[in-house]
Amino acid sequence: MNAVNIPQIVNLQQLIMFIFGVLKSELFFKIIIFPGIFTILITVSELIWLERKYLAKMQLRVGPQYAGRIAGILQPVADFIKLLFKETIIPEKADKIFFQIVPIILVTVAATTLTVIPLSETDVISNLGVGLLFTFAILAMFPILALLAGWASNSKYPFIGGIRALFQQISYEVPLWFSALGVVILAGSLNFVDIVRAQETFWFILLLPLGALIFLVAMTAELERIPFDLPEAETEIVSGWIAEYSGMNYALIMLSLYIKLYFASAMFTALFLGGWLGPSILPPAFWFLTKTFIVALVLMTIRGVLPRVRLADLIKIGWERLLILSLVNIILAIVVKLVLLGVY
Repeated sequence: MNAVNIPQIVNLQQLIMFIFGVLKSELFFKIIIFPGIFTILITVSELIWLERKYLAKMQLRVGPQYAGRIAGILQPVADFIKLLFKETIIPEKADKIFFQIVPIILVTVAATTLTVIPLSETDVISNLGVGLLFTFAILAMFPILALLAGWASNSKYPFIGGIRALFQQISYEVPLWFSALGVVILAGSLNFVDIVRAQETFWFILLLPLGALIFLVAMTAELERIPFDLPEAETEIVSGWIAEYSGMNYALIMLSLYIKLYFASAMFTALFLGGWLGPSILPPAFWFLTKTFIVALVLMTIRGVLPRVRLADLIKIGWERLLILSLVNIILAIVVKLVLLGVY
C-alpha cells in the first residue's frame, strides 16, 4: 500500500510546487495584476465612469452620482452587479451556441490586443517583434464577430447592424494601416518598445501630424463611436448588432467595446505620443496612462459634440479622402526619414 501511495504523493508535491512556481512567476504577475487583467478592469471601469460624467457635464446633465461617495465613482461596479443578476434572454429562433459564445470571444479578443502594448520598457506582457502587425491581425477579427453576433440573433435589425459594422470597419482599416505604416518607416520596427524608443527626440505626432489625424479618425470608425456609430444607430436600427443581447451577454459586449477604447487610446499613445516617455520624476507607467486617458477624452469629446454622419458620407470619407491622405502620409514619412532624420 505504501509503495503505491509514494509515487502519488511525489506527483502531488510536484504539482503543488509547480503551481506555486507559476503563482510566484513574473509572467503570472504581469498577466493577472499589472499590466494585465486587474489593471485593465480597473482602467476600463473608470473610463466608463469618466465618459458618463464628462458627457453629462458637456450636455448640462448630472450623470451618475449615488454609487460611491466621490461623484458616483462606483457606478460601473453597480452596473455590473445589476447586469449580473438580470435575466439573460435568448431569442427563440436565435442560433443559441453562437449567440452566447460571441460575447465571450469579443472580450477575449479585445483583451488579447493589450498583451503587446507596453506601459514601460519592462511593463509589457509579450514584447513581440511584430507587435504592431499582431494588433492589426486581432483588430481584423472584430467586424467578423459583429456580423456573427447579428447573424446569430436571427433578427433583421441586428443583422443590418452587423453588415454595417463589417463594411464600415473594413473601409477604415486600410487608412488605419497606412497611417501606422508612416510610424513604422520612421521607427524602422514593428515592435512597440522600439517605436517608443525612437521618439526620444521627437514624438511622431510632431513629425507626422497628418498620420496622427488619420489614425484618430479611422480608429473612431473602428470603435463604432459617434460620428461613426451607424452599426448601432438607435434611431434607425434599435441598437444594431447588439439589440437582442441582455444581462451578462450585454455586459460582456460593452466591456469588450470599452477595452477596445482603452486599447485604441493606448495604441495612439505608443505610436504618436512617445508612450511612457516623460520627466523621470514620475514612473513611466504614469506618463503612459496619463497620455492614454487624454486621448480617450478626445474620443469622448468627439462623441459629445458631433452628429452622426450619413452612410454615403461614411463610405466617401473612408475610401476617397482618408485613403488618399494616408498614401500622402506615407510619402511624407519617407521624406522625413530621408531629410529631417538624416537617413540616406
